[in-house]
Amino acid sequence: MRAVIQRVVAASCQVDENITGSIDNGFLVLLGIEDADTAEDLVWLAQKIAAMRVFGDENGLMNKALADIDGNILLVSQFTLFAATKKGNRPGFTRAARPKKAIPLYESMVKELSRLLGKAVQTGIFGADMKISLVNDGPVTIIIDTKNKE
Repeated sequence: MRAVIQRVVAASCQVDENITGSIDNGFLVLLGIEDADTAEDLVWLAQKIAAMRVFGDENGLMNKALADIDGNILLVSQFTLFAATKKGNRPGFTRAARPKKAIPLYESMVKELSRLLGKAVQTGIFGADMKISLVNDGPVTIIIDTKNKE
């Protein structure tokens, strides 16, 4: 799994003129799922996201996590995070999991993050053409790949 985590002061997802998810302070998380991903990858990544300390404390240092600021998550599926760009100019997406595998893992990620935060996670719609709006805070953008745990 790959996640692009953006610290935001606001973010929303729109599909066909309807807002499917909207948050104030927290994370916009773009999530890519590949065929090799497992439930263990999901749990590890969810814990990392929930515990990530990138919000300012009283001294302006990044020491607070989502729970410390009553933050929220907008989770959006994004298979293009597994784009292969080595050959030519048109990306290939063969590593991205097909919906049969990706949808259950995406839905499990929603549940796991909700459990860890103790509140609902806002979402996009899997596979839809989504319009994402955000006000990036910082900017702070973190990329995590469960196959490359740095």
